[in-house]
Amino acid sequence: MAPRDAKEPIVRANEAVAVRPVKRRRLSDDVRAEIERLIASGAYAPGDLLPSEREFMERFGVGRPAIREALFGLQKTGLVALTSGARACVTAPSADRIIFELSGAAKYFLSTDEGERAFQDARMFFEIGLARNAAMNATAEQIAQLARALEANAAAMDNIDDFQRTDVAFHHQLAVISGNPIFRSIHDAIEAWLLQQRKVSLMIPGALRTAHRFHRQIYKAVAAHDPERAEAAMRSHLRSVAEYYWRARRDAS
Repeated sequence: MAPRDAKEPIVRANEAVAVRPVKRRRLSDDVRAEIERLIASGAYAPGDLLPSEREFMERFGVGRPAIREALFGLQKTGLVALTSGARACVTAPSADRIIFELSGAAKYFLSTDEGERAFQDARMFFEIGLARNAAMNATAEQIAQLARALEANAAAMDNIDDFQRTDVAFHHQLAVISGNPIFRSIHDAIEAWLLQQRKVSLMIPGALRTAHRFHRQIYKAVAAHDPERAEAAMRSHLRSVAEYYWRARRDAS
């Protein structure tokens, strides 16, 4: 045995040292980690069939339950597809699946006022970026699509349910303009929250017309390819939405 360094402190069992319990890993966790490593290394590419359950059992020296649990876990993350009676197939994880895996925690976080405010701040950061990007990069066809979304929003001024739907659709178009599937998936994932926010905030008299006025300002800035104006209009819009939302919450309490 190598001699201990004289400077190394000795920790004895009877000393008051906080000892954390060692978490016991399940066999399926180890199997899942190894299959993930194989996929990440390129040993199995999207579209490839994985070895059969029996082959995995022999390779890893574990029972069928551990293999199946590992494969089910990989299916949840979008790395493999499972079909009854067939071998698991490697798939490329989509943006939708990645965001979906985060949505459960997000819903819990949104159940508190602190979570609501944090999401409002995050939405501000996210959508200001979308507005700037649209102003800098939108094509003539994309601007025309944004114009149609704005027109649909204007036509819904007398119906609050239709206005909520077209309001969210207008913002969704900005995510589409980005061309980034992650941005579109993020917007889709928070759509239910956005509708709930609008349902509450639009209860304040004049909120519909205020929202549409800001939409029109955002559209004009995008059409003029003016990112500074687009950012300012989006920031003012989302500040207004947040103010209306908390005002409506206070009035209802």
